[in-house]
Parts: sequence; structure tokens; C-alpha cells
Amino acid sequence: MSTLGASALAAAPAVPAVPAAAKPAAAPAAAPAAAKTIRVLVAADQESVLASQMAGRIDLVNVKLGSTITAGQVLLKFNCDEQDAHLKMANAEFYSAQQTYESKVKLQAMQSVAEIDVQQSAALAQKAKAQIQLYQAQLRQCTIVAPFAGRVTRLLAKQYASVNIGQPLIEIVNDRKLKVQLNVPSLWLSWLKVGQPFSLKIDETGNAYNAKVQRINGRVDAVSQSIEIEGEVTGNTANLLPGMSGVASFPAAAR
Repeated sequence: MSTLGASALAAAPAVPAVPAAAKPAAAPAAAPAAAKTIRVLVAADQESVLASQMAGRIDLVNVKLGSTITAGQVLLKFNCDEQDAHLKMANAEFYSAQQTYESKVKLQAMQSVAEIDVQQSAALAQKAKAQIQLYQAQLRQCTIVAPFAGRVTRLLAKQYASVNIGQPLIEIVNDRKLKVQLNVPSLWLSWLKVGQPFSLKIDETGNAYNAKVQRINGRVDAVSQSIEIEGEVTGNTANLLPGMSGVASFPAAAR
């Protein structure tokens, strides 16, 4: 090859190499299906703090912490000697007022007494009767009874102690009808309905239980994008106590 040809070839620009065919980007891994398990809290469907409706001294505490109670059972009694005496006085006053009224009615029939006297006697008799009803109501406050069956979870009352009006005395829960409370993603509203069954596994007992959706809150939490629901535990609730917690599992077919 001539020197000129060699120089020309040396001066020629280098031809860029053809890049290899680009490999397609790897497809992103499919997102895992959303979990349908959620933490739950067991709670009593009924619970109440019974407070004193009067000021006085406690004569009897008929239950202990953890006691099983029935509806209507006497839990506590106050000393009500004073209220009982007031009721006896009111009964005597009513009897006297009623006798006076009946006597004046007879005298009116003989035109021996004015109509206004009869009306005043009738009013006094009605007042005395109302006084009886007042003291009867006060006497009913001397005894605290259980509004529903369940168990005593807190006992603040002590025998012979003096208490004030509104002072908490006994806390009770209905442990025979339990519910569970949980917050679920608001996206679940597309398939979650009242009456839908689900299962529970409680940490404290290690046992599984059946439940169903009983109530769905009417508002979504805008921050967490979740909604509160309540479920009713169905079937056997042995060993379940309010305050226990666990996990709820919803059927995968409900997605």
C-alpha cells in the first residue's frame, strides 16, 4: 500500500461501534397482596360504674372483686334510719290529712262547711301523699342493685365508710356478651359489610373464636385512612375476658 493511501486511512474518522441491542428492563416484582389480618381488642358490650346517689354511710358491701353477679342482685346497702323515720312521719301526716278531708266532705254534704275548706283539705292530703313518694324514692337510693348480669371489675366501696353523692362505688361489666373493636383500612369498605363473618385468635388464651361484623363507623379517619368497626363474638366465649387482644382474620375470598 502506498504511503499516501496509508495516510488517508489513518486520517479517516473511526466508525463508531454499533451498540449491542439494549436488554429490556426487568419487570418490577408484583406487589404482595394486602394482608387481611388486623389487631383487635376484646371489650364488654355492657359496662357501668355505679355511683352513690346519696350521701351517707355504707352498712353492707355484698360483693367482692371478681364476683359474678345477676341482674337485680343487691350489691350494696346504705344506713337509712333517717330516711325510714321520715317515711313513717309522712305516712302519719297523710293519714291525718286524709281523715280531715273525709270529715269535711261529710260536713259539706250537711252544708256545715264551705267548699273552700274542702278543697284546702284535699290539697293538704295530696301534699302529704307526695311527701310519702319522695321519701320512698330516697329509700330506694339506699340500695344499689346490679342493672345487668356480669362480674365486678373494680370495687371502691368499703363497709362503714361515708361517701358523698356521685362518688364511684362499684364497676361492673357484662362478660357474657363480648365484642371486639378494630380499625381496618378504609379501602375495605368496598367489600366489608355488616354481618360478615371473620375469625379471631386471642393472644392470652391461644384459642380461635368466631365473630361477625356488627357495626361500622360512619366516618373514615382521614389521617390513617382507616375506619373503626365492632364485631360480635359468636359461639363459645370460654376464657375470654374484656381487655384481651389478638388478631382478626378475614376470608381471602372477600377481596
